[in-house]
Amino acid sequence: MEELIPIILFLVTGLVIITWIYFRSKEKQMIIDKGMSYEQMQEFFKIRRDKYLFFKLGIVIFFFGLGLGVGLLLQSFYWDNIIQRAWVPFMTITMTGIGFIVAFFWARKLEKNEQQNL
Repeated sequence: MEELIPIILFLVTGLVIITWIYFRSKEKQMIIDKGMSYEQMQEFFKIRRDKYLFFKLGIVIFFFGLGLGVGLLLQSFYWDNIIQRAWVPFMTITMTGIGFIVAFFWARKLEKNEQQNL
């Protein structure tokens, strides 16, 4: 059974890549059919970089670590088997979600302040 894992991994990875290429080409074909010029199409597909990406990732990773640490601390305080096993995943997922929320609102606040200073 474990021999199938790498085979399935490569098949799924290949399928995802081929599907991405196929839908990307279909998207470009639809844009050409609508009559967009090459310059308009380049502007449409231009990648917009997020200036606060690493800031957001840092906040999320911080909250992930905080949740993991708090979960491990709570796990050591409770001796019941069912409750003991539930603290680490619960706190990790909860704190990571809070980290995503905090990162979103904090980055939005920074972007608004940046726009006001222009």
